[in-house]
Amino acid sequence: MKKGDKVEGIVESVSFPNKGTVMVDGIKVTVKNTIEGQKIKAVVNKKRKGKVEARLQEVTEKSPEETDAPCKDFGTCGGCLYQSLPHALQLEMKERQVKELLSDYGIDNCYEGITPSPRVFGYRNKMEYSFGDPCMDGPLTLGLHKRGSIYDIVETDACQLVHEDFNRILSAVLRYFKERNTPFYHKRTHEGVLRHLVLRQGVKTHQLLINLVTSSQHELELGGLVTVLTELNLDNKIAGIVHTINDQIADAVKVDDMKLLYGEPHFYEEILGLLFKISPFSFFQTNTLGAERLYSIVRDYVGDIDDKVVYDLYSGTGTITQMLAAVAKKAVGVEIVEEAVEAAKVNAELNDLDNCEFIAGDVLKVLDDLTARPDAIILDPPREGIHPKALQKIIDYGVDMIVYVSCKPTSLANDLRAFIDAGYQVERWALMDMFPHTTHVETVVLITKVK
Repeated sequence: MKKGDKVEGIVESVSFPNKGTVMVDGIKVTVKNTIEGQKIKAVVNKKRKGKVEARLQEVTEKSPEETDAPCKDFGTCGGCLYQSLPHALQLEMKERQVKELLSDYGIDNCYEGITPSPRVFGYRNKMEYSFGDPCMDGPLTLGLHKRGSIYDIVETDACQLVHEDFNRILSAVLRYFKERNTPFYHKRTHEGVLRHLVLRQGVKTHQLLINLVTSSQHELELGGLVTVLTELNLDNKIAGIVHTINDQIADAVKVDDMKLLYGEPHFYEEILGLLFKISPFSFFQTNTLGAERLYSIVRDYVGDIDDKVVYDLYSGTGTITQMLAAVAKKAVGVEIVEEAVEAAKVNAELNDLDNCEFIAGDVLKVLDDLTARPDAIILDPPREGIHPKALQKIIDYGVDMIVYVSCKPTSLANDLRAFIDAGYQVERWALMDMFPHTTHVETVVLITKVK
């Protein structure tokens, strides 16, 4: 078997996050973005060290477990993978995949189940849309990337993962710029204007923040767009509309300049009785109601800490830090993104919490200065996990209790080995389905020192 060979077969199993296994003439072939039981055609695109990977070309026969997905763009849009599976089966699959990853640790007996998202549809409070075209030299469109493509954009005006207001705003913005023949920013030539539309919602506060991201290559008249948006019949209230200038080449939302077009450059959201002020670029969990359940698991695992000092490492905008500060002697958050730390300080003041401390810096370096031993540590690292040197410093504190919140179980599996080798054990662990219909799942683990 060599690159370019066409293969076909039935997907026998799927491992985290989306790696399907197809046996072809006794050879194991990995095909991403597949569902167990599907009959597929694929083309071999990688072969190294005896491992063969193939790119999915076509699903010729659905899995017996699949049903009709409610979204018209499912299968074309890259946002969802499992929308055609009943949600109960999605939960079973995520449980099985994570258990397989952690099977070497023998911790099935302390597994406490998977908590479903309160909303299976319409749960996302943030969406980052891209301007582009559905095919080369096609008409202007606005939406999400086509599955497997870095250039083609699908007009996702009926997305099932967001509130209907998002779809109404997307359609209005696209129509406005189509009527004016405004060019989008081409990633190949780096010419054009329209780049992204970022929408955010306060689920509890019913507020919306609209962020139009463009290059500075042409002057735009946006007063008319503000009028169009503020006259839309929406269920939520528009708190603010901002215009972000981004002339950087990378296809990511960055800020060179930002102008306020309407209202305020922020909105508010509430989680577990705490209020949070959120700016256009503040990190915040994208499933508000799911985050409440996730943080409730964390709070339960931490237990009684009214006389204890807690370190929240990789604290982001300090959501967990503040939640724990409400029931702890003191909570210290450490985060490398300075803007997130400043936002955390504002929110702590907003919530009248005077026992919070937030430190801006890399956890690896900050731990050298935090010489006082905490009573407990919360870890919520980025997807790649914890830097090995930082991990050792955390272990060296020798605290009795650590709660690890992981958005990528493969990284968690690597980090757990270091804790176990250092004399820790997994006492309890659970899963939280924060992102239904996608491959993602959150894992919460209570790690305690073996006496």
